[in-house]
Amino acid sequence: MPALPDYLSASQPNAAANRAAWFKNTAPAYAGIFVWVAFYLQMAGPTLSESSVAVCLLALLAAGLLSFALFYYVPGMLGMQTGRPLYVVGSSTFGARGGYLMPGLLMGALQIGWFSVGTYVATDFILKGLDSQHWLSGEPRLLFTVICAAWGFGFAWVAMKGIRHIARIAHVLDWVPLVMLILVAWAMRHGVAAYHAPRVRPLHAFAVMLEIVFGFFATAGAAGVDFGMNSRHRSDVVWGGLVGITLPIVVAGGLCIFAVAGAIGSGATTHYNFSHAIAHVGALSGIMFFLFALACMVPTCFTVFISSNSFGTMLPKIPRPVSTFVAAAVGVTLAATGASNHLVTFFQIVGASFGPICGAMAADYLLAGCKWSGPRQGINWAGYLAWAVGFIVGIIGVVHVPGIPVRLAALDVPATLYSFIAGFAVYGILAKAGLRPPVESLEAATQARV
Repeated sequence: MPALPDYLSASQPNAAANRAAWFKNTAPAYAGIFVWVAFYLQMAGPTLSESSVAVCLLALLAAGLLSFALFYYVPGMLGMQTGRPLYVVGSSTFGARGGYLMPGLLMGALQIGWFSVGTYVATDFILKGLDSQHWLSGEPRLLFTVICAAWGFGFAWVAMKGIRHIARIAHVLDWVPLVMLILVAWAMRHGVAAYHAPRVRPLHAFAVMLEIVFGFFATAGAAGVDFGMNSRHRSDVVWGGLVGITLPIVVAGGLCIFAVAGAIGSGATTHYNFSHAIAHVGALSGIMFFLFALACMVPTCFTVFISSNSFGTMLPKIPRPVSTFVAAAVGVTLAATGASNHLVTFFQIVGASFGPICGAMAADYLLAGCKWSGPRQGINWAGYLAWAVGFIVGIIGVVHVPGIPVRLAALDVPATLYSFIAGFAVYGILAKAGLRPPVESLEAATQARV
């Protein structure tokens, strides 16, 4: 029997003594993701502009429930059952060797993108805070680049040296953007009833809202394995997901929709970007911009840490400081050039990348009798082909292929949901056709290593 790779044989399950109730780990950790301003900053543009507030809220509720059921529940259960992280559990769906690339290195690569988003948003909000009433005239590119570099490299160093301290700070900082959201929505409340969408396409707006939420959540959904390994039983997985995922999606997204609708309805602005609603709060807007930027410290640190950890685990010969610095350099470059400002497009790319991973993992889980089957030898081509088909389905709306009619644009959302379904279906078909390699014993390999 072929030997398992070191990243598998060296892994140890999280002991029961180290686990805790859902309200101590899963729920607050996930909630912190959704109160991050990057989630809802550009949410209202393609949704509220084509529908009512009620339609957007209904779409957020549907997105929250589906995110829990489709993208989180199976990874969360696999983590709880095995006590092992995503890169280990993924070796069933993609194989012991195939797991190096997927989800291992792919997760690390996409975290660089998230790091760049955190760096861009923080820098943008710092500059807006410096001139909150008028905003800086022109585009201070040099100043923007300097702040990007200072923020990105500075917090990459913090992530490498003191991630435990950041985890403690997160318990406090995660409340900051939630409080700011409430204040902005309250300040704009009088204009909500007067808001009317310039275009009325509620079904399209509903689908786009699903795509925004699914794309934003796709990597975090797969990482439910890592959250689940800290859960004691199924109840922790369920309640941690409902309270930490579904509820924050509705609350954070809903407050943003209310704030933007109120700002436009009151005549304060005509822009759908959430930052314009902040700017019209009044004297507090400058402080709010700075506080939103400060809260970006947590996701900035965690994303570059996860990226470095992924590369360090899959490519152990590369020193961790080197992988951290390289990830930070790429992320800072993307932020400084403005590439990270296209949030909805980035969410679509993330969704296309991890939607089929979640779908294939769900199919694998069901085929194994709602449990983890164990690592499979070599490369599980059923998983890779499922991912390839799902990725193509998910990315078709981002990459405009010549010859495809423009009228199909309304049908390519929610692409992340379609990519999930494609990954699930293709994996199930190929697995039934016998395309999966045999399972190896992880316990035996671990004992042999010891």
